[in-house]
Amino acid sequence: MGLFDRLKNAASPRSGEPEGRVRALPDPGDAPVRDLPLTPESRRIGDEERARIAEALAVLESEGVDVGDLGSIAAGLDRALVDWQQRHGDDHDGIVQRYAIGIGEHLVRTTDLAWSVVTDVFGTDLAVSAGDFVVVPSNLVAVRWMRRETGWVPRVVGHIVELRNR
Repeated sequence: MGLFDRLKNAASPRSGEPEGRVRALPDPGDAPVRDLPLTPESRRIGDEERARIAEALAVLESEGVDVGDLGSIAAGLDRALVDWQQRHGDDHDGIVQRYAIGIGEHLVRTTDLAWSVVTDVFGTDLAVSAGDFVVVPSNLVAVRWMRRETGWVPRVVGHIVELRNR
C-alpha cells in the first residue's frame, strides 16, 4: 500500500468513530498491529526491486534528469509538479515513485546507504539504509508533493548526504 493510500485510509472515519476524526496512526492493513515491527526491519532488494529501480532511472534519464546532480533532480521534480497541476492530473503516483527512486539512487551513489526493502509500523517500502539509519525516499517526495512544495530537494537531500559523509 502506497503512502497516499495509507494517508487516505488514515483520514477515513472507521465504523463507530465520530465523523471528522482523523486517525493519528497508520492503517496496518490486514496485519494485526501487534505483529508489526516496532523498529524497522530490512532485507536486500531482489530482482523485482532492481527492475523497478532501473525502469524509473531510465525514465528519469529520458526526461533529462541526472540523478548524480541534486539540482537536476529538483528541477525535474518541480517541472513535473507544475505540469501535473496544469493538467489537473490524477496520475501522481508514478511521478512520486520515479523521483523517489531518483533521490534514493542519488543517496546510494553519494553516501554509504544501500537499497533495501524496509518494513515498519507504517508498512513495507523501498528504502535506502545503513544499519539503523533508514530513509524512505517515497515518503520524502509524497509528503512534499501533497503540500505542492518546490525547491526542497537540494536542501533536504543535501542535508542527508552531509550527515552520512561526516
